[in-house]
Amino acid sequence: MTSRTTQTVVRFSSPFRLPGFDGTQPAGEYRVDYDEELIDGVSRLAWRRVGAFIHLPAIAAQSSTLQMMPIHPSDLETALEQDHQQS
Repeated sequence: MTSRTTQTVVRFSSPFRLPGFDGTQPAGEYRVDYDEELIDGVSRLAWRRVGAFIHLPAIAAQSSTLQMMPIHPSDLETALEQDHQQS
């Protein structure tokens, strides 16, 4: 099966929390990698997300430690929706 990884940047205006994280993350811009697989048998090109990873800390943060944490895409979408409602 063919797979790919795409990268995007998400922005949080307020501190946020994701399931499985030890604490709240500060507001800022974060890189997110999505692992996707090609869906076979469709008449046009289509991809299904099978995993996601968020890079910590935020892009603008100065840190000697960088992490790439696995997240569920729906948890990220929920956190982003909550952030937009708070803004």
